[in-house]
Amino acid sequence: MNADLVVVGAGVVGAASAYFAALAGLRVVVVERGAIAGGTSSAGEGNVLVSDKEAGPELDLALYSQRVWRDDLAEHGHLWEFESKGGLVVAASEASVAALRGLAVHQRRAGVEVHDVGRTGLRDYEPHLDGQLAGGAFYPQDAQVQPMLVAAHLLRLARERGAQVRTRTEVTGFLRDGARVTGVRTPGGDLPAGAVLNAAGTWAGDVAGLAGVRVPVLPRRGFILVTQPMPPGTIRHKVYAAEYVGDVASSDAALQTSPVVEATAGGTILIGASRERVGFDRTMSVPAVATLAAKAIALFPMLRDVRAMRTYLGFRPYCPDHLPVIGPDPRAPGLWHACGHEGAGIGLSVGTGKLIGQALTGAATDLDLTPFAPDRFAHEEAVA
Repeated sequence: MNADLVVVGAGVVGAASAYFAALAGLRVVVVERGAIAGGTSSAGEGNVLVSDKEAGPELDLALYSQRVWRDDLAEHGHLWEFESKGGLVVAASEASVAALRGLAVHQRRAGVEVHDVGRTGLRDYEPHLDGQLAGGAFYPQDAQVQPMLVAAHLLRLARERGAQVRTRTEVTGFLRDGARVTGVRTPGGDLPAGAVLNAAGTWAGDVAGLAGVRVPVLPRRGFILVTQPMPPGTIRHKVYAAEYVGDVASSDAALQTSPVVEATAGGTILIGASRERVGFDRTMSVPAVATLAAKAIALFPMLRDVRAMRTYLGFRPYCPDHLPVIGPDPRAPGLWHACGHEGAGIGLSVGTGKLIGQALTGAATDLDLTPFAPDRFAHEEAVA
């Protein structure tokens, strides 16, 4: 029996899309060339953030995803360690505090809850913070999950609703009926389907290319440090420096680092975040890791005496305009995309998946997908 939908990619975005499509009654097959959550989903911090987004389509999607995490998926939250810890953004100068206040004005208008925090109030949130910081902002809606657990459990829930998951299955091409995409080719045989969803993360551009369309998703490398386990409550929230917001929105190819520090349920402390466009180079960058450590210590001086156990790296699926690609591709009818979320993919995954499920079944989507249209880069191709 033919599938209604083949999902290419078993990361968090693909898993969420498969779950909501199966929940809507579609016959779903997920194909993954490696292991479940074997790509970007296994190499992040599990951010579910609104604090780092300026007003606009991405923040709208983040707020929508918050509702999906907290309402649609509330009963399953314990499975993936959903922790509504809140985020504390800190600023080292009065100028940075003023910039934070300005950002918060626009975020509040969009529906974000933000509490301004003065210099003396920072340690009420985080007792170990450096005492010289100028102020900050607290975002109660910020949360954290364990992304590999999200992918694994959403796929399990999808399978309980009839979906199939095939790992070690690479897509080598597309089945076509004229211009229409009608399935995928794999070394194990063809998989006909009513629609194909490209949720291949950092490799989504390559998958799109197999169908003859351009989706400009590029890798952006980032490192994370993991410390020895610390006592509960050592770091209570997700804490990051105000310049992180600018780094997220930047298109600079060179190395950028801004301290992001938070604890996990197991007691380890995760330290990020770096960004650089170096292709798929997996070489360990000592300067990047050393800079992360130094900036984290500047925020939390007590970290100077804490041992780092390991580091890991991943590649964020980056789009030039910093918006994901979500929806049907008019250049190849039958092909859909859910990719290009960069470092926000974990948090935005479930909102993306629910919207995809709605659109695939012909329902009105809760958010307008126009800002995320797959063919929005066509004018760049024409200029080139």
